[in-house]
Amino acid sequence: MSTVDTFENALDGLAVETTRLAPEAFEGVLEEVIEKPAVGTLSMESVSLEGTPVATDPTPNQLTESVTGVTGASLGIAEYGSVVLPSTSGGAEPVSLFCDLHVVVVSAEDIVPDMPTAVGTMATTLADGRESAIIATGPSATADMGALVRGAHGPKRVHVLVIEQ
Repeated sequence: MSTVDTFENALDGLAVETTRLAPEAFEGVLEEVIEKPAVGTLSMESVSLEGTPVATDPTPNQLTESVTGVTGASLGIAEYGSVVLPSTSGGAEPVSLFCDLHVVVVSAEDIVPDMPTAVGTMATTLADGRESAIIATGPSATADMGALVRGAHGPKRVHVLVIEQ
């Protein structure tokens, strides 16, 4: 089984939808996946939010009113279905946490098999302070007060777009 297949299976186990696509299909697939209004921050070479209905420099009101947040992941961790969300000057943290639907965009070539590989990959940028990151696994969920509640501390739903070259 390929690393991308393992990642997709792990995401399926977390009730996270996955769509594999070519860079040329990004705008059309994104349009189908998001719920408006949407905000986002995405720094990837192969795809861009330009020309999409996603506000890329949202005001606080736009962030509060948005249903979908779109961010890029620097890594996917196949074993757990986790994504590494780098801190960005464009505000990836609030975009990934405040909206009910979080759409994550990751390149297939940036999906690694396991956590040790991910930590090894991130070690240099994290150690020298150039970057910080969040490792997210599935929708936000808590059972602190009894029954499982989704979206208590973050998105209720997550959809991962895997860009295949």
